[in-house]
Amino acid sequence: MRKSGAFIGLTLGVFSIFGAFIIEGGSIKALFIVSSLVIVFGGTFAAVIIGFGLDNFSKIFQLIRLAYFPPKYDIKKIVDIFIELSVKARKEGLLAIEKDIAKFPYSFPRKMTKYAIDGIDPESIYSLAQMEIKAMQERHYSNIFLFTKMGGYAPTMGIIGTVMGLIMTLANAGADPNSLIKNIATAFIATLWGVFSANIIWLPIGDRLKNAIWKKNMMEVTLEGVITLLSGEIPSIMKARLVGMLPTSEQYEKISA
Repeated sequence: MRKSGAFIGLTLGVFSIFGAFIIEGGSIKALFIVSSLVIVFGGTFAAVIIGFGLDNFSKIFQLIRLAYFPPKYDIKKIVDIFIELSVKARKEGLLAIEKDIAKFPYSFPRKMTKYAIDGIDPESIYSLAQMEIKAMQERHYSNIFLFTKMGGYAPTMGIIGTVMGLIMTLANAGADPNSLIKNIATAFIATLWGVFSANIIWLPIGDRLKNAIWKKNMMEVTLEGVITLLSGEIPSIMKARLVGMLPTSEQYEKISA
């Protein structure tokens, strides 16, 4: 649903801006003046490389894919496995669940549960997990900041393109009118692309990455599951604690199962 909403919004944005231009008699060809596109997108990418480095720039297209096609984490499955491990641990002890760690579909719960079996105390496990969650969030915020900055660079590059186009127009005053008109068109199309790319492409991608919290949710549920497992709580208490961390609709579904 989130994916379809994103593409509906993107389509609506493109149609609203460019469609209105065409409806009013504008030409599609006029929108795709190469020099304007080079100034806006080339300048924006150049600013990113200067400010963030080539390594971070190379991740842009991977992050765009991540924003629109985020990975899914089956948190309900993790809850099921923890409840199953809790039942077994209470009957046979923590060491008995070592082989069952492989049932977890992700590395984080496997690693955290292994720490518990190895005898690491709850406080140390909590500290290790929080450190990993914090590092993940910092990387996440760094990626968001990159697109936020691109949303600032792009309109500025559009203004640069506009100024260059107007300079060319004034420098060639008295020349062929068709050439002057083309320079003026280039100038204002650059502004259009700068504002468009910032508000329809770069800033919305940053906003989508802000909402991509599924991995964090998975890690938090895992941490709660491991701590509860170590505390020796009965399975029904563990179930109540972990299910309480799920969205309301999934809580009902889970309890009813």
